[in-house]
Amino acid sequence: MEKQGNVLQVKDLNVAVESKQGVLPLVQNLHLELKPGKVLGLVGESGSGKTMTCMSLLQLLNQKTMRVEGSIKLHGKELNGLKEKEMRSIRGKDIGFIMQNPMNAFTPVYTIGNQFVETIRIHTNLSKRQAIELAISSLEKMDLQEPAKLMKMFPFQLSGGMLQRVMIAISMCLRPSVVIADEPTTALDVTTQRQVLQELDRLRTECGTSILLISHDLGVISELADDVAVMQNGQIVEKADVYRLFDQPKHDYTKKLLQARPALPVNRELSKLVI
Repeated sequence: MEKQGNVLQVKDLNVAVESKQGVLPLVQNLHLELKPGKVLGLVGESGSGKTMTCMSLLQLLNQKTMRVEGSIKLHGKELNGLKEKEMRSIRGKDIGFIMQNPMNAFTPVYTIGNQFVETIRIHTNLSKRQAIELAISSLEKMDLQEPAKLMKMFPFQLSGGMLQRVMIAISMCLRPSVVIADEPTTALDVTTQRQVLQELDRLRTECGTSILLISHDLGVISELADDVAVMQNGQIVEKADVYRLFDQPKHDYTKKLLQARPALPVNRELSKLVI
């Protein structure tokens, strides 16, 4: 029986691609649960299946070449197999998506405001004026300066960090039940990373949004996640709360990931002076 209180429930998820060599499995027997207001970190090396999992949850895989089997339930509603029109009404409103590369998330020939307002109006009954006001308010919350001016700018006129925050603002403004954040801090400077993580934390605190945080950066995971699932070769090899996973990892692959974290060398002479 499905546990009560889970916003997103994924059971027996299998993803495979049809190729000349036959059917190749990419994700196998995956189980995930997202609880209200909680952050689940999904970690693993590049190619482990993290992004493939993310795309399957959003039903964004090519149905002609990809096979997605299993159950993906949002508030008890089955998403796997939904028609594209119905799924489009869920993406952006009930499930927010923060892409790995913000430049790929925006159409270069339309202004930020045009794309922001269109997203709002597709999923709500707000007038254009009301949508513009909501967009500006959402950008202000992301600590973006002169949001009204920014709305008239094109994506190429913004830095990667600014675009990332705009993307989070779009995800936040409709207060979705779930946000899937795929490597949201990749290629950002340390200061911008901190701002992005703070805004994700505010999203789950203020809106009760559940977040699936996909990352290979264990520092980001330790900062924000409540629970962690470790992925290797398309399978979940270990699940635990964030403290237990970092302090007492059980699987050999998890131990190797933790050992691979860069550590700053300790200057013992300097340490004595500080003490």
